[in-house]
Amino acid sequence: QVQLVESGGGLVQPGGSLRLSCAASGSIFSINNMGWYRQAPGKERELVAAITRGGNTNYADSVKGRFTISRDNAKNTVYLQMNSLKPDDTAVYYCNAEVRTRSLMPLRDYWGQGTQVTVSS
Repeated sequence: QVQLVESGGGLVQPGGSLRLSCAASGSIFSINNMGWYRQAPGKERELVAAITRGGNTNYADSVKGRFTISRDNAKNTVYLQMNSLKPDDTAVYYCNAEVRTRSLMPLRDYWGQGTQVTVSS
């Protein structure tokens, strides 16, 4: 069993900052890619940022230059530093991880419960 627990969401004014954290725990052998997705009401879930185990990153065009994704492999944790926040960033943010629970077993996707980020004046 694998759990992803997110924290750090909340209310912030435009131009402000938030730092999201997501810690994976349970039956973990290894973790490959990790990422952050978000979903606003009436819209599809979209990839915000992703990071490989080796540290290669990918960002949505809308957040480039403002958000930074990072990870601590020893702690099975991924972070999303969000700066210069805009109202359009308002959404539920979900953590995702590709996890191998035992040696030689296939990777499986796991998701966090979601954390609300609201950007409003």
